[in-house]
This record gives sequence, structure tokens and C-alpha cells, in this order.
Amino acid sequence: MQLVLLGTTGYHPNDRRHTPCLLLPECGVMLDAGTATYRAARYLQTSHLDVFLTHAHLDHVIGLTYLFNVARVHALERIRIFGLAEKLAAVEKYLFAPALFPAKPPWPLLPLEGEVALEGSGRLRYFPLVHQGGSIGFRLDWPGRSMAYVTDTTASPDAPYVKELRGVDLLVHECYFADNQAAWAEKTGHSHTSAVALVARRAGAGRLVLVHLNPLSLEADPIGLDVARAIFPRTELGEDLMELEF
Repeated sequence: MQLVLLGTTGYHPNDRRHTPCLLLPECGVMLDAGTATYRAARYLQTSHLDVFLTHAHLDHVIGLTYLFNVARVHALERIRIFGLAEKLAAVEKYLFAPALFPAKPPWPLLPLEGEVALEGSGRLRYFPLVHQGGSIGFRLDWPGRSMAYVTDTTASPDAPYVKELRGVDLLVHECYFADNQAAWAEKTGHSHTSAVALVARRAGAGRLVLVHLNPLSLEADPIGLDVARAIFPRTELGEDLMELEF
């Protein structure tokens, strides 16, 4: 199974990265729809696209307005958008307000209620995260492989969500701050390096990829990868357009 990291920063794009968007081309699944959403057309291998939103902050949903062009470049017979009901209501009322976006998308907004079946005998389930305004994480399982996506939360190995990650093959987790900004992570509802690595170790993940990096830095390593690897050796920094096999 392939996962493409279309966008790996948060808040706003910079000259190196776009905001959050992950794509599973073989099964037509997108996780979040940030400014990188326009890139999906070059990778999609299905005639449908299911978008799963962690929450409705603009850096995670602005790309929903780009889907017209994605569908124009890669013919899509079906687009569905999933999320918590109150987040979808905010998207419909504000992002798709005629004064902001005059062409209301025709795609259904579907509230998440339990597990969602995926192509290839897969299933997606979600779990709550602590973040301003609320957020959720996702775990996706297929026979013999699994991945999880956690963004916009303050990482802790004792957090309730860690039990949802147990034994996952690939964990894609936000890491907005380096350890020297741990106080800012706590204040803003985001994560810092060593805490994320401890989460991966506690969960027994097979591999950790760090995303939602701070857009104020254009450095190749803005969070101290060596710090994470000292705790969890199988850690990598996510880069835009990185293709991961799991």
C-alpha cells in the first residue's frame, strides 16, 4: 500500500511545504485537504475520492475548494467528504458560503458514524484528540497492514489516543515544535519532538513519520530528528511528495 504525503506543514504553506494532505492513491482515500490538495490528480488511481477531515481549521480544509480542478484533471465519478457533523456544518456554512466560494460543491458531506469500509477489505476508524476546537485521529487497517494519522494535538505517551495506535505499522504524527519550544506546544495544542517519539515507542509502532512541521522554518530538519531517533530509531521527517510503502 502506498501513502503519498502531499503536504507536510501546518498553519500556512511556505517555500518548502504545503499544508496537510495525505493520499492513498490505490484506494482513493485522502486524509485532510490542505493547500496541497491540488496535487492529488497526478497520483490518484481510482474513479472515486473519499476525503476524511480531522477537523475544520482552514489549513486542513481549504483544499476542498480545489477539488473541482482535481476532478477535471483526473476524472472522478464520486467524491465524498467525511468528518464530524459539527465540523462539516462549519465547512458548509463558512468555507462554502457564496461570498467566499460562489460555486457550491455538489459532493455530499457525510458525518462519521462508526467505522468506514475501504477498498481492499480495509476499514477506517477515528478517535478523539485534544486540540482547540476539537480534532480526531484516524487508524486505517487492511489485512496484514495498518497506518494511523494523528495531527493537531499535544503528544503524550499517557494520552488516551495512544491505545488506538497499538501495533500500527506506520504512524504519521504531527511534530510542530522542537523540544526547546515544548511550552509553545502545550499552549497551542501541538506536539514537540521527544513527546511524539515517546508516543510511537509506547504504541509499539513499526515506523514514525513526522509531519505538520512549523512553516516558519525552511530548514531540512526543523525539529531535531536525532532527538526523536534516540527515543524511537525508526523515525523520519515527512517531506512534500514523499511516497511511503507500508
